[in-house]
Amino acid sequence: MTALVFLIFGLLPPVAAEIPHETTTHGHTRADDYYWLNNIDDPAVFAYLAAENEYADSMMAGSEELIETIVMELMERMPADEASVPYFRNGYWYWYEYRPDQDYSVNMRRRHPDGEAEVLLDENIYAEMHDYFSVELLSVSPDNKTMAWAYDTTGGHWNTLVFSDIETGDTLGIVTNASGDLAWAANSRMVFYGLNDATGRTDKIMRQTIGCDDQMCVYTEEDLTFWPWVSNSPDRNWILLGSASSEESEYRVLSAATPTDSMTLVHPRTDGHEYYIYAADSLFFIETNLDGENFSVVRAPADNPGIENWETVIAHDENTLIEDVDIFQDFLAVTVRTDGLKKLFLADRMTGDGHFANLGEEAATFYTSANYSPDADSIRLIYTSLTTPWSTISYQTSTEVVNVLKTQFAGENFDQSLYESRRVMATAEDGSQIPIGMVYRRDLFSEGVNPLILYGYGAYGMSLDPMFSSSILSMLDRGFVYADAHIRGGSEMGRKWYDQGRLMNKMNTFTDFIACAEYLKENNYCDPEMIFAMGESAGGLLVGAVTNMRPDLWRGVVAGVPFVDALTTMLDPSIPLTTGEYGEWGNPTESQEAFEYIQSYSPVDNVAEVEFPAMYVFSGVNDSQVGYWEPAKWVAGIRRANTGDAPVIFRINMGSGHGGASGRYGWLGDTASKFAFLLNQAGISE
Repeated sequence: MTALVFLIFGLLPPVAAEIPHETTTHGHTRADDYYWLNNIDDPAVFAYLAAENEYADSMMAGSEELIETIVMELMERMPADEASVPYFRNGYWYWYEYRPDQDYSVNMRRRHPDGEAEVLLDENIYAEMHDYFSVELLSVSPDNKTMAWAYDTTGGHWNTLVFSDIETGDTLGIVTNASGDLAWAANSRMVFYGLNDATGRTDKIMRQTIGCDDQMCVYTEEDLTFWPWVSNSPDRNWILLGSASSEESEYRVLSAATPTDSMTLVHPRTDGHEYYIYAADSLFFIETNLDGENFSVVRAPADNPGIENWETVIAHDENTLIEDVDIFQDFLAVTVRTDGLKKLFLADRMTGDGHFANLGEEAATFYTSANYSPDADSIRLIYTSLTTPWSTISYQTSTEVVNVLKTQFAGENFDQSLYESRRVMATAEDGSQIPIGMVYRRDLFSEGVNPLILYGYGAYGMSLDPMFSSSILSMLDRGFVYADAHIRGGSEMGRKWYDQGRLMNKMNTFTDFIACAEYLKENNYCDPEMIFAMGESAGGLLVGAVTNMRPDLWRGVVAGVPFVDALTTMLDPSIPLTTGEYGEWGNPTESQEAFEYIQSYSPVDNVAEVEFPAMYVFSGVNDSQVGYWEPAKWVAGIRRANTGDAPVIFRINMGSGHGGASGRYGWLGDTASKFAFLLNQAGISE
């Protein structure tokens, strides 16, 4: 049975029909009146979502000029044409470029830095045929003659894998339902790739000769909590097949020169043991938590890589989290995190001795990128901070000099000196010190006066690093302060930071965020009546939970693709990603304790009759990571319980997934609308 009742008379919001649906788990019966919204094939559901968009349009109807102004500002910070810095790999220089008025990139290569450019893939040609289009893989074979590329047209990461002859453009093969990862055999004819099951989880790794009907499964992952993948080592001498859950991992390896041989299991999965392999020639460098939660680096001979042959190169340090390793001829470039800050440690390959590279600002973000030449005397990185636009830099290891190869365009009138960043510490309920990074325009800042956006995530061990956002300038230039809360659930302060914000410790994530807001209010970094919470995905769960816990604290809340029906989702193993996330949230089907704990914070389960702040919620109908029905049900529940009159808006993109609209410009309108909502609530009209 389905039904729908909604009204749009002026500013009246849609009203979802209440159709009781009961489930019983561990003797506890839950009523879900909006369960019917889960079925997108029901015309009533589609009509309801369309009504939500009509209501959102009506609520934003007075802001068209402001939205258009912000869109123009965002576009002015994007150059008409742009190209990435070329990188060298296997005889060619590779880069991509955006051409005037084109929404998608053109992927290029040339043999010499000043040689003739060759188009590998013009994404614009294919994007014209789809409302949504995203290239999720582009890889050239070792002999430089064949290109593998994968694209998604839904936003749900349902990839089509294509093999093309680079010289002729002929299609050599197509694989549907591919995962988007791939490894080449040395002969350039045989490839390994993943296939997804009905839930979107990769469950099989396949081997195939391009152009031949000899597809063969070389690995099946039977454990629903594990997710396998396949890749090449940077030198392409090795094929690496990994599989991991939230708490364990294991690897199988194979020489790319003998792709039909059996794979070698390096070390079988062991309770609580994570390890990750970085291969180079005859040595494997392995990041492992065997000696401590923050990981160490060991090495092993590639021909006998079992754990009995692991030798420590960089020992475990309880104050330093190891996150990534790049292998060079004489040293390792190790990305670490200490005191909440990212640093690049250059270590001798044999002894582990070394020093930190001086990349510039202390509170900055960097990622090593496209380092495919182990004998290079420089390290390529992407670098940014809250005030420094994204830059491609080269760090010369011999002279310790940083060369800036390119800096992201941030507008003709961008003046970095106008903006100031700070890093402060808030005290959590249990006494833990929570870092906060913030940025504002120094000439527009006054103590206790400015509206504030507090952004958070706090999940999966993902750290919320200081990053420049040209779009957020539109808010800073109107007097907003923007702050990132480095709450538990991320890894900013080491692996313990993650462990203290997941499973039965998840409540720390929410109370940390509230503590950050209270600190900023009490220390006059903002107008205490103008604090806005913002988060997306697992960050949407965060802002949903803190809205229920402290509705009085927020002037408004922006929740993007929010994971707000956590208990229902984690009880349903047919939903994409559920089984792989038991290590993050717990398994409420098997554990009554996990059931009760998730229920205690899941936003849909904790909506109460209170005065809610202004709400702007957005999602995508094709989202395979957080179902659109989660925010739809949450918004319906809030409207039913709300004792206040602040607007509650739900915007749903009917053609996108978790990452929003595709293309270079597709995000502009959505971002401008979100910002206009915040400005309206702050009383700023232009």
